[in-house]
Amino acid sequence: MLSEQLYYDPWDVEIDLDPYPIYRRLRDNAPLYHNERHDFWGVSRYADVEAALKDTNRLSSAKGDILEVVKTDPVMPPGVFINEDPPLHTIHRALVSRAFVPKKMRALEDKVRAFCETCLDPLTDRQSFDFVIDLGRELPMRTIGMLAGIPDSEQPSVRAEAHRVLRNEPGKPLSVDKDHYFDGDMFTEYVAWREKNPSDDLITELLNVEFEDETGKTRRLTKQELLIFLTVVAGAGVETTGRLFGWMGKVLAEHPDQRKELVNDHSLIPVAIEELLRFEPPGPHVARYVATEDVSFQDQTVPAGSALLMMLASANRDERQFEDPDRFDIHRRPGAHLTFGRGAHFCVGAPLARLEGRVALEEVLKRFPEWQVDLDNARRSRTSTVRGWDSMPAIVG
Repeated sequence: MLSEQLYYDPWDVEIDLDPYPIYRRLRDNAPLYHNERHDFWGVSRYADVEAALKDTNRLSSAKGDILEVVKTDPVMPPGVFINEDPPLHTIHRALVSRAFVPKKMRALEDKVRAFCETCLDPLTDRQSFDFVIDLGRELPMRTIGMLAGIPDSEQPSVRAEAHRVLRNEPGKPLSVDKDHYFDGDMFTEYVAWREKNPSDDLITELLNVEFEDETGKTRRLTKQELLIFLTVVAGAGVETTGRLFGWMGKVLAEHPDQRKELVNDHSLIPVAIEELLRFEPPGPHVARYVATEDVSFQDQTVPAGSALLMMLASANRDERQFEDPDRFDIHRRPGAHLTFGRGAHFCVGAPLARLEGRVALEEVLKRFPEWQVDLDNARRSRTSTVRGWDSMPAIVG
């Protein structure tokens, strides 16, 4: 069978360098793929991935949304809202989403721009800068820190922890501690301090908010729930958004004509960010657990109890959905990519990621309308869950 001649492994370093040819072969020849070595199933076509993302009844997030986590089935503490199913997920998500409503995003823009200026202004007289080290590593952490109320002094350790927990040994699955998968210990002292020193931030709001839980009881968040909330928000906001900036530098260097259009017309930048998210998504896949009954894709069955990988990056390049999908095009109609997911688990931080991407690109283009990337000295981020770069140096002019 053709499917037996194919091998896809999200931990394979060589495949990860350019997974798109294998994604195409999977879509054409094995749209439902079974990896016997690691015992997981995968869907790669847009329609199947979108359907799977929306199916919260049969495809559960309660065991995690990272393949290694789903297969380890760790003890999941309360409050990891990205790893919950409705109705509990709906309740917890509503609390966190308060920080990302449009009104707050509009109020945030000037502060995000100021952070960008702080990152970029010292670099304007230099002949080079790094899209990740100088911008991607700094801007998302400063923004999340300001939004959540994490003090500047604590932000480097939060960023380092977000990186650490998602790092796997190259070629091997992420190591998952079954008994201590998630904790919020890094925020314990700060939350205790914030209780006595309230401010206008997410932590203060979550300390005081009352809500009706899944039992119908009106209560406040427990300390453990709050600590986990902060860990989830900080980790997701720093690691995935930070990877977007490395791809921004690389892809636009490879498409100088389109970059010039953006320099001349900043109104094209929001659509360019959407196309960048489609073309090189920082989070290439998410996983689910087939919980209560078998599910079918392409007239084939995935048995209950299986781990299912949804290949977002493959779906974003599916020619059944997108015309000429391997072409980067800032004039492509936006809105159809699956980078932020679909349905109940659509990324709650999507408005913030879009805001940071747009503002950052505007500020970069003001200062550096032309650049070439130094791929010989660029460093890939070796993680199976977030695809991107630890360094993307650019030579300007």
